[in-house]
Amino acid sequence: MTITTKVFGEITVDEEKIIHFPGGIIGFPDLTEFAMLHDADNGIASIHWLQSIQEPGFAMPVIDPLVVKEDYNPEVDDELLKPLGTWKEDEVLVLVTLTVPQDLTKMSVNLKGPIIINGGNRTACQAIIEGEEYKVKFPIYDILQAKKAGE
Repeated sequence: MTITTKVFGEITVDEEKIIHFPGGIIGFPDLTEFAMLHDADNGIASIHWLQSIQEPGFAMPVIDPLVVKEDYNPEVDDELLKPLGTWKEDEVLVLVTLTVPQDLTKMSVNLKGPIIINGGNRTACQAIIEGEEYKVKFPIYDILQAKKAGE
């Protein structure tokens, strides 16, 4: 399938790799099919994009939360995960959305609303983590700069 995207232009998506969000994503319940794209041309290996199949102008940058918060381990209600089916531990992928404003020093991730993907059957959901332990706007600029300097 070929779609024209805002970020990547015209791309071909393997239909067998489409990730299904049965309940949509928060704020966009009608967007239920996404492709995971990698922005390798910009040399940012840890940033990926969830590109909507239904709305080619909609793509969310996402990142592995462990890159910016090594002890990230939220509790997610089992009821929320039931629509994802059964999986093996090595088939679970957890991502968080990334916000990149014009002032890069204000870059943040949403640790309160992780995206959980069952890689075995390519179903996913976005959870809301209860409590105050994780923030919606967790600043990451300094963390990324420190990692870059240490590499």
